[in-house]
Amino acid sequence: MPTGGTVPGEVPFPESPVLPALLDGGKTIQFRCHRGIACWNACCSNIDISLTPYDIVRLKRRLGLTSTEFLERYTVPYEMEKDGIAGVKLRPVEGGTACRFMVPEGCGVYGDRPTACRYYPVALLSLRRQDESTDRASYALVKEAHCLGHFEPQRQTIDAYRAEQGLAEYDELARGWRQLILKKKSSGPTVGKPSKRSLQLFFMVCYDVDRFREFVAGDGFRALYDIPADEMAAMLDDDVKLMLFGFRFLRQVLFGEATIAVNPEAAARQKEHFREKVARLEREAAEQRARTEEAGEFEGD
Repeated sequence: MPTGGTVPGEVPFPESPVLPALLDGGKTIQFRCHRGIACWNACCSNIDISLTPYDIVRLKRRLGLTSTEFLERYTVPYEMEKDGIAGVKLRPVEGGTACRFMVPEGCGVYGDRPTACRYYPVALLSLRRQDESTDRASYALVKEAHCLGHFEPQRQTIDAYRAEQGLAEYDELARGWRQLILKKKSSGPTVGKPSKRSLQLFFMVCYDVDRFREFVAGDGFRALYDIPADEMAAMLDDDVKLMLFGFRFLRQVLFGEATIAVNPEAAARQKEHFREKVARLEREAAEQRARTEEAGEFEGD
């Protein structure tokens, strides 16, 4: 079955149908899927498909939905790591495991099919060494017993297969998202456990582009971040530009990689507001402690 869990990628477990050898784009594979093959639609009958942010943009446009509506109707969230950032998977048919877009002719959204479906039977593994600042792409081969495509007499390199499946655009537009995930995983406990707010922010920015648009268009965001009017207008009018800006925004907010100018006066006001909030909470805690101590003294009498 198509599996998107390896898109951010870790080396698969031995019992996985993903062969553990890491391959480069020049590796020749033997595979062809076509309507006349006996296993037609078998892989779409039992799905486990993770979606990239760009997958969601393409599919929600295809279906004429907002990203919020698409997420509610067609997806389920999952934890990429315990207590960590979330991913999104396609929701199968009610009470079953088949893809909701599967039709007898094949894929009902073929032109906008997700990255994982385009890659099958190849798995993309985005890896980063400790001494490197950017990720590198490696690949693995998925071989499942039901798939007869591996016996078809068509041979080509992984790079040629990727080009055939239109993956260059999909990979490039998901690169910022994959780097965020790798950065979080590689930083581990050094950045501490993410707060609930930061997890919610990550989910909204990456997957719910229409809600993020409302957030960016709000007075508070515009006051805090000094973004040229033409750049702001272009982002608000284009899902992809807004998505890519969102990746920059998360790198700044979560990892301190400042690439978006901040209005110093607005930042100072925000900092003062935070100090006032902390002082108020400290006062309330002190008052509560005093009341508790007084109650204890009264009971003691």
